[in-house]
Amino acid sequence: MQTADLFDAAASTGPTSAPLAVRMRPRTLDELVGQRQLLAAGSPLRRLVEGDAPISVVLWGPPGSGKTTIAHIVSGATRRRFAQLSAISAGVKEVRAVIEQARQHRATGAQTVLFIDEVHRFSKTQQDSLLAAVEDRFVSKNAATTENPYFAIVAPLLSRSLLLSLEPLHDDDITILVDRALTEERGLGGTLSVADDARAHLVRLAAGDARKALTALEAAAGSAVAKGETVLDLATVEQAVNQAALRYDRDGDAHYDVTSAFIKSMRGSDTDAALHWLARMITAGEDPRFIARRIVIFASEDVGMADPTVLQTAIAAFQAVQLVGLPEAQLNLAHAVIHAATAPKSNAVVAAIGEAMSDIRAGRTGSVPAALRDSHYPGAANLGHGETYRYPHDDPAGVVAQQYAPDEVLMRQYYRPGTHGAERAVAERLVKLRGIVRGDH
Repeated sequence: MQTADLFDAAASTGPTSAPLAVRMRPRTLDELVGQRQLLAAGSPLRRLVEGDAPISVVLWGPPGSGKTTIAHIVSGATRRRFAQLSAISAGVKEVRAVIEQARQHRATGAQTVLFIDEVHRFSKTQQDSLLAAVEDRFVSKNAATTENPYFAIVAPLLSRSLLLSLEPLHDDDITILVDRALTEERGLGGTLSVADDARAHLVRLAAGDARKALTALEAAAGSAVAKGETVLDLATVEQAVNQAALRYDRDGDAHYDVTSAFIKSMRGSDTDAALHWLARMITAGEDPRFIARRIVIFASEDVGMADPTVLQTAIAAFQAVQLVGLPEAQLNLAHAVIHAATAPKSNAVVAAIGEAMSDIRAGRTGSVPAALRDSHYPGAANLGHGETYRYPHDDPAGVVAQQYAPDEVLMRQYYRPGTHGAERAVAERLVKLRGIVRGDH
């Protein structure tokens, strides 16, 4: 348990006694970088900081997005007593001790802000032990989690809290933080300048995580000072963080080239090349959600019905990226890439929707056949809506002869399955289905 803000502790023991990420922690909302969706005038966060209401908050977001910082700002702005627990090490005993201290301080008029890091690691019993104190407002709970709170936090505790969702910081945000740390006295105080390519590498390595960026900067600055250098160059940053800089600009040509190579390698069934490009994107700091989205698209664009399970794997990998995050989620992404690359390929889904959209754009729309029209409202029967509709489940085969498409595209065949993988069986079944539905069988 900590009963003092880490930033305050750093300030009281000198500017260089605490890690750079702690020393550079924003002290006010105006210093906070990123999270623009939470900082608008009249937003819940601003009302929380600018008022004195004992509101409990759940801060949900990826590592380094500012959850701990916001908790400190709330505490400092409202002049309340600050207590901190880590769900990794605290048990019910520690929770009750903090609540009892808060109860005693409340008797003297002092309110307590309790910050719980990694709250999703608390058991249901530990979370339940907070309910009475939050309900009676002996404490204002500020809880931080990287997990979906609707799954990770018990409903009674979540319902008593204001949920604030944080997003990964953008590259521009990380750049501001790096430059601020270089120049401000509580940071490196202007003792070093940084080369453009070195700054860009620090930003890439951060991948939206402010703490990671400042930790890497601190390590690199230490190496530069030890060598008597005043300019932080790319080689020093690489050496300090032990990770090579890759030529990969997320807004430039290299980004599109690497992404293209990644997709074409999966399409070409070269698993090893696809994994190389995946590793390159991850190492260079590409947003893992972007990678996961590309695999989801690929699953239908280049595999489709040849192996329908690839889409399931891709969706699962995307969800894993959101729930787990890097570095662990690289395993889930690799899993999906291997499945996609080794699966039989078909672009029949792309061709099918493409031809259907072309017909729509060409004006081949037509009216809904009378048998298919809604018949659940008064007067529909008088119009003949649904009168001749045949219910497929009434037929032993589960398929009946019936017109489903408008006249203008009655005999169009958009989906033409290939002969690879599961699509071969689909092709055989589709011939039979079309024959029955269109009355040719």
